[in-house]
Amino acid sequence: MDWNKIKTIFIITFLILDIFLFFQFIQKRNNSQLEIMVEENIEEQLAANKITHVDLPKEPAQAAYITGKSREFHEEETRSLKGQTVVLLDSKTIHSSLKDPIAIPKTDKGYFFEEFLRDSVLDGTKYKYWKLDEKEKKIYFFQQFKGKNIFHNQYAAIVADINEKNEIVSYTQTMLTDVKEMGGESKAQEIITATKALKTLYLKGEIESGSRVTKVELGYYTVVIPSSSGFQVIAPTWHFVLNGKDDYFVNAIEGQIIRMGKDNTQWSEVK
Repeated sequence: MDWNKIKTIFIITFLILDIFLFFQFIQKRNNSQLEIMVEENIEEQLAANKITHVDLPKEPAQAAYITGKSREFHEEETRSLKGQTVVLLDSKTIHSSLKDPIAIPKTDKGYFFEEFLRDSVLDGTKYKYWKLDEKEKKIYFFQQFKGKNIFHNQYAAIVADINEKNEIVSYTQTMLTDVKEMGGESKAQEIITATKALKTLYLKGEIESGSRVTKVELGYYTVVIPSSSGFQVIAPTWHFVLNGKDDYFVNAIEGQIIRMGKDNTQWSEVK
């Protein structure tokens, strides 16, 4: 066996590996510097237009698509809901009328809504308060996955009705079941940063001069409309709130702006 030749082969192999790793390092460093330049550039543009924002999340760097299907409810399980008249509008939709309306307090509404979900709704702890629309006299709650909202999904929400006395009188409920990450956590993909998503909104003219971004969070938005079986695919999505009232959504994987219709349903996406 020619040990000198073997040693030479090893040296050449490790040299090639070192060169490869060196170029990988240079590429990552350049990409990192480019990211910093992009962030600095967009910040300068925002500042020039007097657009301000809360601190933007730095994490997560990865997220996965999730899937789920509509849950089918049964009369037997709704019997645990006391003080309510419950009707199944169909196998996937509960409508409940409260025998005694529940008054909404003027303060501590966050705790009140948590208590309402826990005590008056089937598996209510899987949802979180979204907003109260005083004009429509409705309260919206979104189902969550791992602490993140599934935005504006008619198959994963609770809509409560309130009367003129500001009392909850009834609600409609839908729910997704078997919600899980596609391929498991190992299939998580790199997502665009909150900064890049904000830049997309700005360059598309969605943010007016003098605006303030008051909230930024990561959640999920449906990208594959449910079939008759109720199965759907839901993408990681950045949610921005402008001036404390206007909602904007950007697909965190593909970078598209998700357009909303007047009925809070998705009607198109643009890059």
